[in-house]
Amino acid sequence: MEAVVEVALTTGIADKSLRAIAEAAGTSHRMLIHHFGSREGLLVEVSKAVEARQRALFTKLGDGIDGNVFDYARAYWEQLRDPKLALQERLFFEVYGQALQGRPWATPLLEGVIDNWVGPVAESLIAAGSSPQTAHIDARLCIAVARGLLLDVLATADGKAVDAAMERFEELLRGALLPEG
Repeated sequence: MEAVVEVALTTGIADKSLRAIAEAAGTSHRMLIHHFGSREGLLVEVSKAVEARQRALFTKLGDGIDGNVFDYARAYWEQLRDPKLALQERLFFEVYGQALQGRPWATPLLEGVIDNWVGPVAESLIAAGSSPQTAHIDARLCIAVARGLLLDVLATADGKAVDAAMERFEELLRGALLPEG
């Protein structure tokens, strides 16, 4: 899995055959079929693995920032906007769209695609001043805004406008959480 994830992150896999993915990962297509069942199953599992890496990075970044959730969020946004992730983000949204259309091969991606993020994001918002009663709602909003803006930049390549929109969202969130500051 790690080798396939690295291939996905460095050269992309959405437009590659299972044989080409296997060759780039240093394995055989038979091994990939054995582990993932199909090319589509592999795409789902790679998307899930990258999401898990992103959640781990989100938590790790939070550990390195002393209490300022907005510095934390900005650092994470900059990481998400790294052009090296664009290929995988495109794959994620492609598989996500297929899952939302009910394609059986893609629907496993929906398991936890939001809920796995809500807890960690809510915890960071509580640390910033959000009430525990609204933290989960605020977390869903943050997840939706970040994903929406990632779709925006992938569709338009207008990084400046997207970053400005994220900065504006941060200002609005800061005002809601810290109305006096």
